[in-house]
Amino acid sequence: MSSIGVGLRKEHYPYLRKGEPVRISWFEAITENYMDTQGRPLEMLEFIRKNFPVALHGVSLSILGGTFPDKKYIQRWKELIQRIDPFLVSDHLCWTEQSGNYLHDLLPFPFTDEFLKFAIERVMQVQEILGRKILLENVSTYLSFPQSEMTEWEFISELSNKSGCGILLDINNIYVNSINHGFSAFTYLDSIPWENVGQIHLAGHTDTGEFLFDTHSRPVAKEVWDLFSSFANKIHGIPILLEWDEDIPNFLEMEEEALKAKSILGSVPK
Repeated sequence: MSSIGVGLRKEHYPYLRKGEPVRISWFEAITENYMDTQGRPLEMLEFIRKNFPVALHGVSLSILGGTFPDKKYIQRWKELIQRIDPFLVSDHLCWTEQSGNYLHDLLPFPFTDEFLKFAIERVMQVQEILGRKILLENVSTYLSFPQSEMTEWEFISELSNKSGCGILLDINNIYVNSINHGFSAFTYLDSIPWENVGQIHLAGHTDTGEFLFDTHSRPVAKEVWDLFSSFANKIHGIPILLEWDEDIPNFLEMEEEALKAKSILGSVPK
């Protein structure tokens, strides 16, 4: 059975500090929230780490950005990894920075052979510096490029196969993109190399009426659970995380939403 985790959020620090019962198996911490502090956030992360496995998930690596590598950033990242000893380390397949200007968003790029070679070189460089494998997540996007020469799933599959990185497969992002860009989410999930998938993300999105927006502000949509269920036989054994970043409910409500994944997997033969 897959282990189920949730994102570590400051809103839940009081509950967790009291040592209340916890039914999930692990926590995922946003890397940047703990890299630059010696205060309460880091102390809380170390408190959690004493009792649970922890994954570190970054949002600012900007692996396809203009200024790379950011040696100061990577050194702080590496120090946090050594301090926390996470069971996996991940970031996003995107860019967030150009010419030293950080845009604080996970931005798309064209799926071309040129970008693929570029991404492979960057990933291998990061993995060499860290001395460990990383996972990269497929991001939600709101525009596409006519220059693309392959599909998103072909790009991320080739990147993983040729660089040795793992795939952090966000099923909500796949569904959001499938509606926004008009492709089959089932085909995407049926085409990737599942042996390279090291983690699953689930989250909620918002339907604006014109497009789907990846808000992480509500329960997982039925359509996303349906996709999850359709590929449950491949998901068995892969760590699964529920993300919830806006309008965050209390810990017990968030935990209950995360454990729906366990219930679905338990009802499907391996």
